[in-house]
Amino acid sequence: MTDLNGKIALLTGGFGSLGRAQAIKLSHEGAKIFILERPEFENAEEIVRQLGDDVEYLGCDLNDLQAAEKQVAKLAQSVGGFDILINNAALIINKPFEDFSLEEYEEQIRVNSSAAFALTRACAPAMKTKKYGKIINFTSLTLTGQWDGYVPYVASKGAMLGLTKSLARELGPFGINVNSVAPGAVVSEAENRVFGDKLQEYNDWVLDRQCLKTRIQPEQVANLVHFLVSPSSDLISGQNISIDGGW
Repeated sequence: MTDLNGKIALLTGGFGSLGRAQAIKLSHEGAKIFILERPEFENAEEIVRQLGDDVEYLGCDLNDLQAAEKQVAKLAQSVGGFDILINNAALIINKPFEDFSLEEYEEQIRVNSSAAFALTRACAPAMKTKKYGKIINFTSLTLTGQWDGYVPYVASKGAMLGLTKSLARELGPFGINVNSVAPGAVVSEAENRVFGDKLQEYNDWVLDRQCLKTRIQPEQVANLVHFLVSPSSDLISGQNISIDGGW
């Protein structure tokens, strides 16, 4: 018997490297997973089939937060409420802050952090009724201030940290745990996209800064998420837990 049998989870950004690893891990542990991703995501249904029978796809645009909140609230009602909410979706772009438009800044704030507020609003009523819920937000190692070129992204992750702390306080009396995960430099498709032909240089730079000289894999982050949504973490809330190889 696995420890998430009968639990229903909503996972945003579930088609990226981190999201797929989480979907596989949590479904293996018995959870039913609804992956929220962009409606226009290419080959979405094929990806879901590869992830397993206990994974379903919800096409939803986090740029339209009012519509997203309504869509998730409706789904929550139809499935009897979500037990787990994982706010994993994020946009990340690397360039000097002067080169970002205000629209680009606002989009990253909206998708990376404001969406977590909206979806928590959609999921919390059923969790309150059940007196149970596990909410995981994603922050980032970049909050240490040691990274150049990610001003909107880092700002959005700072907002996620504040959201985690304050929601943990407000939702705790209803038996709802709220924590955040702060990954370090995880091997991912996003990393390949951002660094391109400088990937080896970036890899060496990361390992030079980590205490542990092994790159972090998505599956290791998924293991931490599993711990935080499992009964093993029932008395952990309001925490921002790093998995960064000892940065």
